[in-house]
Amino acid sequence: MNFGSKLWLGLFFLAVWLSVSRAEDRSQARSMVISRSGIVATEHPLASQIGAQILAQGGNAVDAAVAANAAMGVVAPMANGIGGDMFAIVYEAKTGKLYGLNASGWAAAGTSIEFLKSKGFSEMPQSGIQSVTVPGCVAGWHELLHRFGRKRMSTVLGPAIKLAEDGFPVTEIFSDYWVASEKKLRGDTNATRVFLSGVHAPKSGEIFRNPEVAWSLKQISRRGRDAFYKGEITKRIFKCSDALGGKLAADDFAKFTPEWVEPISTTYRGWTVYELPPNGQGIAALAMLNVMENFPLAKFGADSADALHVMIEAKKLAYADMLAFVADPRSAKTPVAGILSKDYAKQRAQLIEMTKANCHVPHGQPPPMGTDTTYLCVVDSEGNMVSYIQSNYSSFGSGVVPEGVGFALQNRGGLFSFNVNHPNALAGRKRPLHTIIPAFMSKADVRIGFGIMGGWNQSQAHAQFVANVVDHRMNLQVALEASRFTKMTFDGCDVEMESRVPFPTRAVLTERGHVIKLLGEFASDVGGGQAVMRDFATGINYGASDPRKDGCAIPQPQAGMR
Repeated sequence: MNFGSKLWLGLFFLAVWLSVSRAEDRSQARSMVISRSGIVATEHPLASQIGAQILAQGGNAVDAAVAANAAMGVVAPMANGIGGDMFAIVYEAKTGKLYGLNASGWAAAGTSIEFLKSKGFSEMPQSGIQSVTVPGCVAGWHELLHRFGRKRMSTVLGPAIKLAEDGFPVTEIFSDYWVASEKKLRGDTNATRVFLSGVHAPKSGEIFRNPEVAWSLKQISRRGRDAFYKGEITKRIFKCSDALGGKLAADDFAKFTPEWVEPISTTYRGWTVYELPPNGQGIAALAMLNVMENFPLAKFGADSADALHVMIEAKKLAYADMLAFVADPRSAKTPVAGILSKDYAKQRAQLIEMTKANCHVPHGQPPPMGTDTTYLCVVDSEGNMVSYIQSNYSSFGSGVVPEGVGFALQNRGGLFSFNVNHPNALAGRKRPLHTIIPAFMSKADVRIGFGIMGGWNQSQAHAQFVANVVDHRMNLQVALEASRFTKMTFDGCDVEMESRVPFPTRAVLTERGHVIKLLGEFASDVGGGQAVMRDFATGINYGASDPRKDGCAIPQPQAGMR
């Protein structure tokens, strides 16, 4: 080979190497999942796989979501399960309509602030039987499958039952959560026996089995919702409640029904963003976006001090209103339209000083106008989509595990107010202010279902995700991976921030008065999320999963590959 040929060949390989290098030189850690078939994104690979298999067996997005959630209750019992509540947004492709489901349970009819004070409480208990509200999850499953599903309850719960009976190796992050809850679990005899095997929390890679939750799921697969609200499971819950001095009664369970609700929305730079209405906190995400829309975030840049300052200050304004006004709409009038008014957002935006953090943000006066957690999402091959969230609230909820059922009861009652004059004051048959929220956004032919977990982190994380997609033109995976801040308090200038936020940006924010607590590069405090997207113009689906969790997005297996 002569010199010219060698030179040409060398240049060719150099060009190939450079093109490959440029393709690999990117800011995201993993690629989106892209498929013409369905995609299931959850925070555990086995749950995603189970949902994808249900799609492959002819189920739709709703069938897959319920199956995946049932599996999540087995593999992540501290975060969710049939002792908790759930919410969902369903997009029906054939009609183009959105449906919201609020399956959050109410407090026992016999409970009250006066009753708790007589038991020695001076504020709402955050654990124990007095923090328990009626779990809404199973009733939510029934509503979803009855209205939209194609599969029987027994079919969608089958994989979770097998998983509970056969056991599974515990993943890294969920093992950490389990270990962190050991002290709480040791406070309840049944919780210790079921979840610690009487010894310790399972380590990463250790096999965990839960035959008792398999029994509960079998009852539900045979008898549907009645098994949980009028059956043997119910009797075991009441026996536990009575022994601990609780107020749960037969009518509290038998008369509970989830509520189909109209999603609320706002526009953000040409996109429409949807959340569920109160008693959830989703309205705060929309209020944040309305305030943020008054500032040129795209011009500021994704990791700039100006962009982060605006979002942190918008969070304070939106959360102040949410905490003051949001409650169960059946017992209190939340000024939803006023809070979401664009004119009101402009007024609130004027309170943001670009050179100074506001450490004390009072709620506003919205104008009167017309009337721990797992998140997963699914898109099927037809374009039906489910944005779905379910939770026990705190890790292992109340810490109370009735004998023989294999799951913890939630502690959602801890979110009630002890102030009798507050809209969210504890009362019988009332639902508390809720933290868990699914979300959805759309523009032209594109639909995105998304959610990010983490208590009071959720609304502020939703707003950051939307800004990443809309202002900073990030794809789903980059938008989930991007560094985030969170402020879990409702006053002060404290804010938590991942260390990937550049040092110069953090320095400027500190000069403006923000008191930054630095977190790790991918911190659990800022929550983990999932997202799916459908481009109806091309018929292509996309999925993404947050590296802050153990999960992944998995496409539906193709015919001949199952």
